[in-house]
Formats: sequence, structure tokens, C-alpha cells
Amino acid sequence: MNKKLDFIFSPEQSFNKKYILTAIAEKLNVQIEDIKDYRVLRRSIDARKSVKYNLRLEIIFEGEEFSDEKVEFDFKNVNNSHQVIIVGAGPAGYFAALNCLQKGIKPIVIERGKTIDERKQDIALINDEQFLNPESNYAFGEGGAGTYSDGKLYVRNKKRGDNLKVLQLLSYFGAPNNIIIDANPHIGGDKLPAIMKNIRAKIIDCGGEVHFNTKIVDFIVKNNSIKSLICENGKEFITNNVILATGQSARDIYEILQNRNVSFQEKSFAMGVRIEHPQVLIDSIQYKRKERGDFLPAATYNLATQIEKRYVNSFCMCPGGTIVNASTNANQIVVNGTSESSRNSPYANSGIVVELRPEDFANYSENKKLSGLEFQKTLEQMTYQNSASGLRAPAQRLSDFVKGRISHGLPKNSYYPGLINSPVHFWLPEIISSKLKIAFKEFDKRMKGFVTNEAIIVGVESRVSSPIQIIRDKETLESVSLKGLYPCGEGAGYTGGIVSSAIDGMQVVKSIAAKLNT
Repeated sequence: MNKKLDFIFSPEQSFNKKYILTAIAEKLNVQIEDIKDYRVLRRSIDARKSVKYNLRLEIIFEGEEFSDEKVEFDFKNVNNSHQVIIVGAGPAGYFAALNCLQKGIKPIVIERGKTIDERKQDIALINDEQFLNPESNYAFGEGGAGTYSDGKLYVRNKKRGDNLKVLQLLSYFGAPNNIIIDANPHIGGDKLPAIMKNIRAKIIDCGGEVHFNTKIVDFIVKNNSIKSLICENGKEFITNNVILATGQSARDIYEILQNRNVSFQEKSFAMGVRIEHPQVLIDSIQYKRKERGDFLPAATYNLATQIEKRYVNSFCMCPGGTIVNASTNANQIVVNGTSESSRNSPYANSGIVVELRPEDFANYSENKKLSGLEFQKTLEQMTYQNSASGLRAPAQRLSDFVKGRISHGLPKNSYYPGLINSPVHFWLPEIISSKLKIAFKEFDKRMKGFVTNEAIIVGVESRVSSPIQIIRDKETLESVSLKGLYPCGEGAGYTGGIVSSAIDGMQVVKSIAAKLNT
């Protein structure tokens, strides 16, 4: 009978098959020759004292096979099935489409941006020529914001649904199997594009549709029910069921919702800066050794504290990564982080963000519901005004920021469009900067050497979560004010990240399927 056992090994031991087989044989009191094979089910790193790997292994003997080694999915032909329009080809939209195929519903995906390959060319223009296409960039296009900005998979929250199913689907479409094994799974901005293309191919092969360069400009509503969608190119999609999965950067969608009297409300969100250290410094702090070696990945961190009853925390930490420009308009600067699958850049970056509440930005718009959005936009424009030109971003050495002094030059960094030395401590709103300064000092106590002038902060990290939540029924997930509209994902204000957005998209389809009795 298959055995599942837990072990603690050093990094070197964890990748030595002979050593592992010996440890298994000793623990089970058998001969090494009796063991047919083993595989890793779960893997995590514990670096609190000396660095160790925690491994859960499945062991098999002669005549046995590994359990549930391959997961299959039943994707149906939906050519002649009920249709559902899905607005947005990010994780919420694409995983909603996949769940439609499994439930016998025809998904028609509408995406304002371009295909993954065309989008890649536009992103290259951002980095190489500082040219921004407002409809095709790090935020808009096939795969959504997470595709070219890291591909990190947060799976800590077990209450949101079936995390494992999302990971299995990603693996089915080409992600490495280690995303199911590792405690902190990561795919990488170099691997996710092919996965998104594979998902699109499956949607089309099963009878679904995917339309690019198709931007929604209005809803046609009758008797508080959605009847059709009007696109910028003049095309109209007639439908009674719309999954709205536009992502939080599609700000124009909120104006359309407001014009159609769809209920939404302001909510708390977070903004701050992106911080970058040399990766070797983070490695030495976290692993407590001079060199990482061949058996440890680029070290990560997860920091959080409360300053004056406000959360300040790291967000989207990218070991071995780069900082990228995630703006969607020419007169704003927004930064994010990304790592390729190898995570071999000499830099480590992370967002460090401060919790903001509705009372903090109540006066930024005559329309209270849009005040958070206006505050967000104002800070992004302020950041642009404090940059030199184009897509260059303002930056400051970390220790100088904490001490409130001007930096003299900036160290080498990963931001391709280029940085400009700026007194971020001076112009960043007090409600954010004051709490960041205190938090950085606390983080330095936990990670000695974290506050250093080898590190820089870059402005601004503003697209952490949506400042708006579209109100939906808790049971049906349908808009409370517009029948047939199913808001989901980050743009609806219910999720943050690839996995939670994918789950939300699938859950919405479950509700629609129940209504359609499919």
C-alpha cells in the first residue's frame, strides 16, 4: 500500500535521491531495493533557524502505482448550447470560460486588448522605447494583469473555493507540475503566455469564441435586465447573461455601470511603493548564509504590520525579478513587479503598501462612490509629474526615504524605462509616507539589513486592489440591481490575484448553470 511520509532535509539532501531513499528505508524498516519509487507531494522551506526543506513524499513498492497521477477534465462541445458573454480574458474570464465548457455552456469572451503575442510586442515597446499603448500593456490584453507581471499563485486562503482545481487546470494547460507541489507556487511571466494561448485554443476548439480588440462602451438594459452589449467597433452582442471580469484597471467600466444605475460602493484598498534590493542581500538575510548555493531558490519574504491601526504589508514579492511599468495612460506612472520562471535576476522587488479607507479619500470626488478611484488616479498623475518624462519613474534610496533626506544618485536597478532621483518622502501623501517610514523600521528589526541605501523605492504601487466593489447577491452572485450581470474578479472588488480571480469566475458560472439548469 502506498505510503505518505513527512521528512525534514537540508537543501543538499532534498535533491539527493540516494540519501532520500536511504531515509525512507530507515523510517519504514525496509531495504532500499524494496522501494519502487517516490514522488514529492508537498514542498516548503523553513528558514527560521538553519534552512530546511519540509517534504511530504508518496512511496510505492512493486505492483503499486502513484495515486491520482493524472487529472482529466471533461470539456464539452458547446456549438449549439446556451451562450454566456464574458467580458475580459484575464484569469476570472478565462477560467469562467473553461467552467462553461465543463458545464455545457458556450462562452463568448470579449477582450479590449490584443492576443498574447501582439501584447508581447507592445510590452517590448514600453521597455525599449517608452511607448505606451493604452489598450495593450501590462494590465490589458489576453491573460490579464498577472500574465506578464509575474504569474505568482497565492493559495493561502482555503475559504475561497477549490484552489487545487485551479492549479490542476493550469498544469493541464502547460504549467509545470511543481505548482501543485510547492507551498508558494509560481509559474513565471515567461511561461504563462503559452498557457493562456492553450486555454484560448481549447475554448475555440470546443465551440466557444474569443474576440480581441473589442472594447465594451455600453449595456442595453430593459426592465432592469441586461439585453445586449455595445462595443467600440460598433458590434453588438445580444445576451441575457454577462460575466463582467474586466479587472481593476478598466476604470471606464465603472462609468458605464453608473450610467446604467448598477449598484456599487467604495471600499478599502491599499497603495504604496515598490521596493527593490539586491537579491544576494535578501538571500543572506533570509537564509542566514553568505551564498544561497545550488539547492535553494531566490529567497522571498512576507512582511506585515499595523501602524496606527492600519495594515502595512508586502505585496507581490518577486525574488529574482524586475520592476515594470504597469500604467494604462500616458499621464500616469504605475509600477508592478515580475519574475520569470528561473527567477535569476540579480534583484528582488516587492510592493510595500498601506491600507486606505473610504474616509481617507471622501473628498476626492463629488460622487462618493468614485472617490477612491479619483484618489488612486491623482496619486498616479502626481507620480508622473515627479518623473522626468515618458515612462521614467521617480525613485529614492530606501534609507534616505526613511530619514527624509535627498538621495545622491541611485544604484543599478531593474527598471528598463529608467528611474529619476526624486524626493519621494516629500511628495508622497503623508497618510502613506508616514506609515511606510515606521513600517520600514519595523521590517528592519525582523530582517536586519532590510533598510539600506543599497535598496530603492519606486513610485507608485497603486493597483493592488480595486477601490470599488460592485454589489452582488451573496447567493446567486448576480448584480443586485441589474439582472443577468455577474460581476467577478478583481474589477468587481471581490478578489486579488490569479487563483482567487479564477475561482470567482468559476463560481459565477456555477450560479449561471444552476439558473439555466445545465
